[in-house]
This record gives sequence, C-alpha cells and structure tokens, in this order.
Amino acid sequence: MLVETMTFALIGLAVGAAAAALLPGYFPTSRSLTVATAVVAAMIGGLICDFSLDGRQPAVALAVSAVGSVLLVSVLARPERAAPRARRRRPA
Repeated sequence: MLVETMTFALIGLAVGAAAAALLPGYFPTSRSLTVATAVVAAMIGGLICDFSLDGRQPAVALAVSAVGSVLLVSVLARPERAAPRARRRRPA
C-alpha cells in the first residue's frame, strides 16, 4: 500500500511538473499550485480506484491515477491568457 501511494504521488508530480514546464503560459497561477493539484488528484484518484478494485489490478489504479491527475490539472489551464499564436492564412 505504501509503494502504491508513493507511485501515485510520483505520477502526480510528473504530470504537474510536465504541465508547468511544457505549457507555462496556460497556467497563470503559481507552479506550486499546479504541481500540488496534480499530486493530490493522482493520490485521491489512485487510492479510490485501488480500494474499489480491492487492490487486485494495480495497473488500472495507476492509469486512473494518471488520467485523474491530467483532468484536474486541465481545469487550471487558461488558454485565453496564453501568448497569442501566429495565425495561418488559408489560400483563397
């Protein structure tokens, strides 16, 4: 149980760090909030899935942990505040 919990936390840390590093313009809030949200979401999602599956399928719990973390971090994203992208003109 301890190893799974640490794995869930590492998944959340990886998701949060990747989101903050790869898309910094999308997250106007602090990086620590982005990473903390990812870690907490991964741990809660993974533990709920692990308890509901009775610990029989740890791979599913890891996948649910990652998906839950990505989904909750995406709630923090603000693409309208990101730097404007170069618009491509379509030929007439």
